[in-house]
Amino acid sequence: MSGEQQARHPHGQGSYLELLARGAAVEAYDRPVLLARADGADAATLAELERAKQLALRVRAELEGRRRREAELSALFETAHDLAGLRDLDAVLRAIVQRARSLLGTEVAYLSLNDPVAGDTYMRVTDGSVSARFQQLRLGMGEGLGGLVAQTARPYVTDDYFHDDRFQHTRTIDAGVHDEGLVAILGVPLTLGSQVIGVLFAADRRARVFERGQVALLGSFAAHAAVAIDTANLLAETRTALTELERANGIIRDRSGVIERASEVHDRLTELVLRGGGVRDVADAVSEVLGGTVEFTESRQPRASADGRAVRHGDAWVAAVSAGGEVFGALVLRGNSRLDPVDRRTLERAAMVTSLLLLAHRSAGEAEQRVRGELLDDLIDTPDRDPRLLKDRAARLHADFDVRHVVLAARLDRPDAATPPGEAAPAAQDTAGAAPGHPAPAPSGKEAGTGRGTAGRSRAAAGRGQAPAGVTAGVTAGVTAGVTAGRPGPAPAAARAHADRQRLWSAASHLAATRRGLASTRDGGTVLLLPLGPDETAADVARRTALDLGRTLREPVTVGASAPAQAPAAEPAAIGPAYAEARRCLDALALLGRAGEGAAADDLGFLGLLLADTRDIDGFVERTIGPVVAYDRRRGTDLVRTLDAYFAAGTSPARTKDVLHVHVNTVAQRLERIARLLGGDWQSPDRSLEIQLALRLHLMSPALTR
Repeated sequence: MSGEQQARHPHGQGSYLELLARGAAVEAYDRPVLLARADGADAATLAELERAKQLALRVRAELEGRRRREAELSALFETAHDLAGLRDLDAVLRAIVQRARSLLGTEVAYLSLNDPVAGDTYMRVTDGSVSARFQQLRLGMGEGLGGLVAQTARPYVTDDYFHDDRFQHTRTIDAGVHDEGLVAILGVPLTLGSQVIGVLFAADRRARVFERGQVALLGSFAAHAAVAIDTANLLAETRTALTELERANGIIRDRSGVIERASEVHDRLTELVLRGGGVRDVADAVSEVLGGTVEFTESRQPRASADGRAVRHGDAWVAAVSAGGEVFGALVLRGNSRLDPVDRRTLERAAMVTSLLLLAHRSAGEAEQRVRGELLDDLIDTPDRDPRLLKDRAARLHADFDVRHVVLAARLDRPDAATPPGEAAPAAQDTAGAAPGHPAPAPSGKEAGTGRGTAGRSRAAAGRGQAPAGVTAGVTAGVTAGVTAGRPGPAPAAARAHADRQRLWSAASHLAATRRGLASTRDGGTVLLLPLGPDETAADVARRTALDLGRTLREPVTVGASAPAQAPAAEPAAIGPAYAEARRCLDALALLGRAGEGAAADDLGFLGLLLADTRDIDGFVERTIGPVVAYDRRRGTDLVRTLDAYFAAGTSPARTKDVLHVHVNTVAQRLERIARLLGGDWQSPDRSLEIQLALRLHLMSPALTR
């Protein structure tokens, strides 16, 4: 084109350079040709402009390709940078999928991984997906386009998924793809060596043809994703190996420390035994060695093993303390829930040492208990001894004979071994001189120390005008008088009863020693003499003793109490009758079905008047109808007379109002007041009987006090 032509056609070749410089759209490149044609340019000029346009379009395409390649290389570089600082595999995979979607200009991109265990492929990361069903798809090997890629390890592309028969369609996969609305899909394999571990996809919701460069680009992203997964797996394996090495090293260090601790605790326990240490000393030593807190408890632990092995119970370790089948309690370790076998053996050895210490202490304690039993037996059987000698003996045992005491009769009531009150359990003669029909003696008290057995005590009681004690309910004592296989032998029930008596005597002796009292075994049960506090009643002591003994033996123990007895130093003869009263109260509790309770005669209502040596009529009246009597005295009312008339009239309010000459509403109001004073159950059969008896005694009190 000449200069003259350029002047006449300003929209010449220079305009294409301007279009390239500003990055104009493809449509803008047709404008110079159209303007030249409109200006009447000749054919040569138009042909020249057309060639310039084609050259400009090729330059434009080359520039766009280079810019796209630069963006792709930048994305690949960023992905490589992510892999170099790999911290979170999921974050790297999400970034790869997002960049692939962005650079390929697709609506959806996603990545699936193979599951070797299940033998299929599952969705790991999606970007641009809106269908929950599609995001949860699992593809079998060879199913769908992804299954074909995973099976052949080659990229596949389809511009119309539902009309492409090159791969296997399934209802589940097609339903997921349909929900997502995908049409054109490109999938490339993620490979590690020759193994396919997953597939990277790019997809559109419209028909589209993917170019070779786009397939290659997605393949590059897939290679980066495979490297990321492989790196993450290697890091995980490395961390696992390091963790296992650290654990093994820790086990070696711990085992060495455990062996040293075991040696240390063995030396310390040996030293404790030799110098006569106690249970607390053993617990402290084991606590220091095992790094927790060890306590000895007498309560039975539900998970404790009878053979003394340490067992786990919640966050604690428990080792039973036992000897000869008898469980003394358990050592409980808290604060160290992880014990290896050596540490558990240390705890078990400590439990064994504790049982030996307890047996040694028991032997010493039983010697003292026998002495206490002998003193109590002397008080009951030979009350004419010199009171000063009795007081001196009590002082040596730390018992105070200058205060009031209460006598308690206790019995271990086991349902499968009960003997009706007043009946003797089978027994044979023993070396202490007990006659047949009386229980074999326990190794304490009179039976063990003086040669006078139960028969002697029964005769002494009869001589004082008291009923013979006999053998009471809940105990089967002695040995059978029969012969088995030609030789006498103890019956199983008798052996068990003997063991029960031993346990009860041991527990009662310990209780008496802690309360500065005395205890002995008598008549198949146990008798205790305990001091009475200034604010205590005999019933209070009986209930507390039954509770304490029952808790110690873990079986119901019935306790009958006498009325408060004068100080033994001043009136030693009062102890024998008090024991007889306690025995009668004990038998009454068994007959009333109140086994396992503790009570005195005061607790048994009118029966208490029959059982007690002291007929406390005023006390019975006060306990039964005292609130009504006191109300009449304060208010000047006539509730006692109304109550008497009500029972005399057969509990009929209509007949009662005739006797009292008042309106029936007045009777109803008085009975309502009586109910508030005596309690809502005052008309029950048992309460009604006691109230009527109390009314009679109250009305007869002037005659009884003359």
